[in-house]
Amino acid sequence: MIIALAGGVGGAKLVDGLAAVLPPAELLAVVNTGDDFDHLGLRVCPDLDTVMYTLAGRANPETGWGLAGESWQFMQALERLGGETWFRLGDQDLATHVRRTGLLAQGRTLSEVTASLCAALGVAHRVLPMSDDPVRTMVRIDEGEIGFQDYFVRRHCEPVLRGLRYAGAEAARPAPGLLQALGDARLRAIVLCPSNPYLSIAPLLAMPGMRERLRAARVPVVAVSPIVGGQAIKGPAAKIMRELGHAPSALEVARHYRGLVDGCVLDHADAALSEDVAALGIAPLVTATVMHAREDRARLAQEVLAFAHQVAANPPGAR
Repeated sequence: MIIALAGGVGGAKLVDGLAAVLPPAELLAVVNTGDDFDHLGLRVCPDLDTVMYTLAGRANPETGWGLAGESWQFMQALERLGGETWFRLGDQDLATHVRRTGLLAQGRTLSEVTASLCAALGVAHRVLPMSDDPVRTMVRIDEGEIGFQDYFVRRHCEPVLRGLRYAGAEAARPAPGLLQALGDARLRAIVLCPSNPYLSIAPLLAMPGMRERLRAARVPVVAVSPIVGGQAIKGPAAKIMRELGHAPSALEVARHYRGLVDGCVLDHADAALSEDVAALGIAPLVTATVMHAREDRARLAQEVLAFAHQVAANPPGAR
């Protein structure tokens, strides 16, 4: 069994690749919930939805998020009424949020609700929120602290980011399904997908004891860098790294995960960094990491799994 930690479009693509080469019982996608927020009275879980829609084959191929063939009559009507339209909810996507909010109001956990939505969408592989407890990524800018979606969508990532806080993480518990999977004798590897390290993976790692639980699983932990040639494939990862005082590079991603990961997957564009990554005590793999087409996802997934097996047989050293 493989556990994939994911968030965002890049993470969803690799999860989709893993799902293409692994049967449902052998993959658990654990998804960031730090981006979740309440909007128009509805619980919106952007990363969970991106992973679910991608696995269902219904994600918008142009954006990677949202649904293909979406319509916007609700937002148009809301705008005419003077409502908030800075965070756009498509007509089909709206149904997901309405259903999720209703089930949560009935007392169902986010894990239970996600399983129900996946079943309705025809997603066979398991998708799990990182926690059933609320964790919210907060962004510190010169004006103060704002919610992540306010920074990311309303403000288009334009303010200089001064720091991040994962509100609620200190009291959050990992989802029960994640704890069970980490203790499963069938577990063979943990994959950190090419997701933003600060926005998609850090909220999960911020939960008390989470890093220790991942290390205690005693299986290879392999990260795929979301930075290629000093740039983020999608999203503000490179900008955030610069504003936090780090050079945006695959090497910096490896440094960020040092002590947690055994291996790091770099793109061919960053092959020259492989020796520096190895010097950190992290095994490097250089391959094509940009997933342009669906076949790229499955190919990269197979290479990551083979790399994890190789790392398990020849560990680079104690973490």
